[in-house]
Amino acid sequence: MLEIWSRVWPILVAVLAFGIIIMVHECGHFLAAKAFKVRVHKFALGMGPRLLKKVKGDTEYSIRLFPIGGYVLMEGEEEESEDEASYSRKPPWQRMIILAAGAFMNLVLGLVVVGTMLTMSELIASRYIEVEPNTASYEAGLRSGDIVTNINGKPVFSGGDIRFLITRENSGTYDFVVKRNGEKHRIDNLQFSVTEEEEPETGRIYYRIHSDFKSNFGVHRTFRLVVEGAFRQSASLVQMTYLSLFDLVTGQFGLADLSGPIGIADTISDVASDAAVRDPETGKRDYSMLLTIIALITINIGIMNLLPLPALDGGKMLFLFINWVSPKKIPQKYEIWVHTAGLVLLLGFMVVVSFSDILKIVNR
Repeated sequence: MLEIWSRVWPILVAVLAFGIIIMVHECGHFLAAKAFKVRVHKFALGMGPRLLKKVKGDTEYSIRLFPIGGYVLMEGEEEESEDEASYSRKPPWQRMIILAAGAFMNLVLGLVVVGTMLTMSELIASRYIEVEPNTASYEAGLRSGDIVTNINGKPVFSGGDIRFLITRENSGTYDFVVKRNGEKHRIDNLQFSVTEEEEPETGRIYYRIHSDFKSNFGVHRTFRLVVEGAFRQSASLVQMTYLSLFDLVTGQFGLADLSGPIGIADTISDVASDAAVRDPETGKRDYSMLLTIIALITINIGIMNLLPLPALDGGKMLFLFINWVSPKKIPQKYEIWVHTAGLVLLLGFMVVVSFSDILKIVNR
C-alpha cells in the first residue's frame, strides 16, 4: 500500500499544481469581468465533460475531466449582445484589462511562489563573483566582489542568470558588465567553455561551466532581500521564458525538446519525489526546486497567453486593438472563426507534444 501511495502522491501534487495555476489564471479573467460588471455564464477548471457543477447567481462553476486548461465564458464574448452587462458592450480599455488579467495573475502567482521559496531558504543567491589573482578573468579586469549586471547584452537579474546566460550562449567568448563600488565596468572577451555532462545516478543532463571565477554565492536572508529577490528571480524566470521561446522559434530547439502537460506533470512528480527525501546531514526536505518549477510554469503560461496568436488571450487582444484604432471594424463572426481555427490547431499541437511526452517516459 505504501509503495502504491509513493507512486501516486507525486502525480496528485502535479495535478494540484496545474489546478492552482489554471484556477489563478481564470480567476484573473473572472474578477476583472466582475469588477467591470460583465455577466459571466461559466467558470470552468479543466476541459471536457463536467465532473462537478454548481450554479450560483448567473454563473455555472464546474470542474472538468481533463486538467489541461479552463475558461471563463462571458455574455457577448462569442456572440452579438445588446445586454448592458455584456463583454462586447464594455469600452475597449476594460475589455483589454479583462483579457490581460489572467496572465497578470499568473505572473503574480509566480512572484508569490518565488517569495515563498526564498522565505524557506537560509541563503539567497546573489550576483556577486569571486576571482582568484593571476587568472585570465582577473587579468581581463574581473575582481572579487563584482556584481554581474549584464552578459552579452542580456540583463542579469539574479545569480541563476549567470549560469543560464553562459550555458545558453555557449559562444566561448563573453562580454560582462559589472558593478564595482557603485560604478559600472565593462569587461570584454572573457573566455569560458561549457560541456554537456550526464549525472550517473539519474541520467539527467547538466552543463558544466569551465571558468576561473566562482558565482552564485548565497547571502543571509533578510526581509528586504526576500522581497527584492522575489522580484529579481521572477524577472529572471520571465527572461528565461522569452529567450527559450526565441530559441524555439529560431530552430534552436526541436519537438523532442518540448514538453506538454504530460511531460510537465511527469517533471513535477519527479521533483516532488526528490523533495520528499530528507537531507541526510540536516534532516530537512528541500522544496526549492519544486517551487522553482511551479513558478516557471505559471510564468510560462502567463507569457504564452499574451502571445498574439489565435485562441490565446494575446490574439484576442490583438483583434481588440485593431478594432479600437481602425475605422473599419472586423466583424465578430470572423474573429470567432479565426480563434476557433487557432484552438483546433493548438489542441492538435498539444496532442502531438503529449504523444512525444509519452514516448519519452516509456523509453527512458
